[in-house]
Amino acid sequence: MDFVEILRAVFALLVTIGLVLLAGWGMRRFGPEAMSRLQMTRKERRLTLVETLVLDPARRLVLVRLDDEERLILLGEGRTLETLKPPARRRKIPETAA
Repeated sequence: MDFVEILRAVFALLVTIGLVLLAGWGMRRFGPEAMSRLQMTRKERRLTLVETLVLDPARRLVLVRLDDEERLILLGEGRTLETLKPPARRRKIPETAA
């Protein structure tokens, strides 16, 4: 290798490092704002994860909310999922004055 090829390799390395640093600076400076502008506005999600509880290495309880109704799901033991519906809420019957 002669001196010109070494100079060309060093110059190419410096240009590459400079471009990486410039991209990093640009993402740090403009990244969060640009990404938020590019994202579509999402409508409110119907399904949200409320809480999880690990029972043992094979089983886990997951509490999810779907359209203002909470569901308890047992995951594990080779089953895909088991849903346990919450008991129906009782309406209070107004007491009549006698």
